[in-house]
Amino acid sequence: MSSIEDTAAPVPHGIHDAEVEQLFGAGGPLGGQVGSYRPRHSQTEMAKAIADAIAGQRTLIAEAGTGTGKTFAYLVPALLWGGKVIVSTGTKNLQDQLFLRDIPTVRKALSAPVSVALLKGRSNYVCHFHLERTLQNGRMTSRDDVGYLREISRFMKTTSSGDKAELSKVPETAPIWNLVTSTRDTCFGAECQYYQDCFVMKARKEAQQADVVVVNHHLFFADVALKDTGVAELLPTANTVIFDEAHQLPETATMFFGDTVSTSQVLELCRDVLAEGLSHARDGADWAKVVAPVERAARDLRLAFPEDIVRLAVNQIAPSSVFFPSLETLRNNMDDMIAVLEKQAERAETIEQCRTRAIELAHQLANWNGAQDKASDEEGQTYVLWVEAFTSSLQLHRTPLSIAPIFNKQREGVPRAWIFTSATLAVKNDFHHYTSQMGLWDEPAQSWPSPFNYEQQGLLYVPNNLPQPNSYEYTDAVIDAALPAIVAAGGRTFLLCTTIRAVNRAAERLREEFEQRGLPFPLMVQGEAGRTELLDRFRAAGNGVLIGSQSFWEGVDVRGDALSLVIIDKLPFSPPDDPVLAARIAELEKKGLNGFMHHQLPAAIINLKQGAGRLIRDESDRGVLMICDPRLISKGYGRRIWQSLPPFKRTREIGMVEDFFARRAELAAASSES
Repeated sequence: MSSIEDTAAPVPHGIHDAEVEQLFGAGGPLGGQVGSYRPRHSQTEMAKAIADAIAGQRTLIAEAGTGTGKTFAYLVPALLWGGKVIVSTGTKNLQDQLFLRDIPTVRKALSAPVSVALLKGRSNYVCHFHLERTLQNGRMTSRDDVGYLREISRFMKTTSSGDKAELSKVPETAPIWNLVTSTRDTCFGAECQYYQDCFVMKARKEAQQADVVVVNHHLFFADVALKDTGVAELLPTANTVIFDEAHQLPETATMFFGDTVSTSQVLELCRDVLAEGLSHARDGADWAKVVAPVERAARDLRLAFPEDIVRLAVNQIAPSSVFFPSLETLRNNMDDMIAVLEKQAERAETIEQCRTRAIELAHQLANWNGAQDKASDEEGQTYVLWVEAFTSSLQLHRTPLSIAPIFNKQREGVPRAWIFTSATLAVKNDFHHYTSQMGLWDEPAQSWPSPFNYEQQGLLYVPNNLPQPNSYEYTDAVIDAALPAIVAAGGRTFLLCTTIRAVNRAAERLREEFEQRGLPFPLMVQGEAGRTELLDRFRAAGNGVLIGSQSFWEGVDVRGDALSLVIIDKLPFSPPDDPVLAARIAELEKKGLNGFMHHQLPAAIINLKQGAGRLIRDESDRGVLMICDPRLISKGYGRRIWQSLPPFKRTREIGMVEDFFARRAELAAASSES
């Protein structure tokens, strides 16, 4: 595993080096297109390394510190020399940003004659058939839905893409979307009367023909696993695959290479069987009696665990538990329902579709062999079997112990360039954790430092006298320590928590404190509105305090004074009750490795680097990173953690934090006078 720091011996001279120097140089074309553009050594060197990997059809793992400009560093060589390129990014928002802003900017600057397409999962495109059916059936659950349906109907008359992201009047989370989009199970494909106008098919066709296709990780891996998203046809023709935000891949791939079946899927199927049976084959069976035993068995399976929220590996469920007989009953009752559907399937296309779904669900239930805690498939891949109970549903998971062998298989075959890039892939410049997760053991990895002057721009503050993070009053102690820092910063704070429970408690406390002390800081709390809306409010307020959990730790960019203090409540170790984590640690320990040092610690450091990366987003940003967890100081591994963070000045005194913000206010006042 080679790991090369920016100061290490230079990479051999590449064939495109001179062109890259010219393109990224002071008088180059990028400067003309991007008002704030300035040449950055790290960005130019990273672009050269990517151009080399593309030219040699090789793999490169590229970590670029915040502010390097990694998007342009991979887009320039990709657009000029990449051939057919797939760019996969972390979220749909980043996908839209690449497609609507970054790629057009670079394409214009380079005058590159490349065609670009955006491809999302099918649930992002309005389906003509399901919209028509919903308009006729009118199965609306709320008044909002009626208004939203009207908006969607209007939108369909003007849109050329059918992408719901273009319709901002209907929230992305509105339940109505489920009624007007298709799933793999409910799509008729070429049999559909609207096939010629289908937005999903149109998007796939455009992706087939484009030089550059922008997808997201969920789509990429869903496709590789399910062969259903249009990437399956794209991958064989691609010369270059670029993963941006590549630190998210292990988790995304684990989710898609695994298999999950839930009681809510079974209940949804029963609803559809009843509706379609009564519509098209009323005389074929007593449909209510056909679905009732399956519904009852699905509910009984959930009730096998009386608690509200549970995560258990199979070997943690008592052999005497009613879970096992309940699962058997559900399987048997599903088989009985399938037998009825077999007889009636030819009566209607929709009943045939229910039959196919029922067989698929029955197959997943049978595949989930709860007799042992781990199962291997015919290719020798090991899976962890575990259950997760929510308030009203139960999920059975079959999760791969390691995605490395599966992912490596995807990379075999036609030679092509694979680029993995992110601001957080290494732990103190060691890529081993990431490469072993992804199976990229002997591939070259390189790190380019951020151009920011962290010592001048930031301060790392770890308060004194906080209790242990597992103590009952911990979140209250965090708020007590945070308040003076929030006041000194004038609001302008992100409080990042590791659990939703902590988010809610922190929100409750801060609301009380702000009211009692008459502090004028608007409070935004995750869950009270969508992420984009909360961020817009936060930026507009200029002195807000935003409390969020995992979804605010990454992919969030607030530049300037609006964000000056990032508080992290605890080191982000994975929850100890995670059955997959427990199985992976057991596997490492079998090999004589330390599960904590080799897996949990590096994963927490990479996560922490993401959270810390919210603070300094620009060369003029200044701010304080406050990490409340006393383990950063008291534990031997704490040193390894803070050495992996940007090289801020460090303090344990609130006085230094107050001085930092006072000095910042003086500098701001002086610059506004001049």
